[in-house]
Amino acid sequence: MDSRELAYFVAVAEERNFSRAADRLGIAQPPLSRAIQRLERRLGVRLLERTTRQVSLTHAGRVLLTEGRKALTTLAAAERLTRRAGHEPRLVVATKPGGDAGLLEPILARFAAHQDAVDVDVLICGIGDQKNLLRDGIADVALLRTPQDDLSGLAAEELLTERELAVLPRSHRLAGRASVRTADLAGETFPRWADETPGSGPVITDTGQVAELIALGRITAVLPESVARRLGRDLVAIPVDDRRTTLLAVWPEERRDRGLAAFIHTALEVAAERAPRPTPEASDAPTPEEAVDPPQSA
Repeated sequence: MDSRELAYFVAVAEERNFSRAADRLGIAQPPLSRAIQRLERRLGVRLLERTTRQVSLTHAGRVLLTEGRKALTTLAAAERLTRRAGHEPRLVVATKPGGDAGLLEPILARFAAHQDAVDVDVLICGIGDQKNLLRDGIADVALLRTPQDDLSGLAAEELLTERELAVLPRSHRLAGRASVRTADLAGETFPRWADETPGSGPVITDTGQVAELIALGRITAVLPESVARRLGRDLVAIPVDDRRTTLLAVWPEERRDRGLAAFIHTALEVAAERAPRPTPEASDAPTPEEAVDPPQSA
C-alpha cells in the first residue's frame, strides 16, 4: 500500500461519500473509486460497504482508518523533520499560555549556556494542542500536565508537582473555607478543556476566558497553583486537599539528538531547584480571605 492510496481511503472513510472525498482530494470520482477497489483487492478484505445513498466502514475499514491516520501523520512528521534537519539545528518548545509553572524562562536561560545548546523557538499553543504538535513534527518538546489519557509514542519526564486550587468568586458558598476537598465541589459547573470532555460547562479555548466566567459566577475551576494565582480579578483561590498535578516535559520517544537531551536535562535541573519545600510549621492553606493576586498595571 502506498501513501497516496492510504490518503484516498482516509478521505473516503472520513467523508463517508466518494463525491465529497474526490472534491476534498481535488481529483475525479472514477479514479478514486478504482483506487479504493485496488486497495481492497490487494489487502484481500472489504473496507467499505457501498449503497446508492451512503458509504459505511466494515470492521477492517475501521481498523485501517485508525492505523492509516497514524501512518499519514507519521509520514507528514518525517517530511517536516527532514526539511528542518537541512537547516540550522533548533528546538521548538510548545506550551499553552501560563502552562509552564514559571519554569520556562529559567530553563531557557540556563540552556543557552549549555555546551550542546541550540536555538529555541517557543510556540504558544491552544489548550490540548501540545501532543498533536509533537506527533505532527511541528514541536520537539512540550510542557503539559497530568493526567494525560494518551502518551503513546511519546517519552516524558516529571518536572514539578504542585497543589491545585479551587478558584471561586468571593460570593461563592465555599469562599470562606481555608481548604476544600473534591467532594465539596460536587454539583459545581466546571469548564471543559475539549469538545469531547464530559460535562455541562463551556468549552474553554483560551485561559483568559476562565477568569471572566468565574467572576460572573458561571463556572468553578480547579487549576494548578501557578496558573490560579495569575488569573487576576477579585477571585478567591482555595487549596483542594486531595488534588495535585504534575508538569511534564514530553517529546517523541524516537528522538535521540544531543540538543533535545540537553534541554530535558536542563529542565530537570531547574525544576529540582524550584520544587516547593514546605516546612512542618508552615500552613499549606491560605487564609480564608486570600485571593488571587490582581494583575499588575502595565
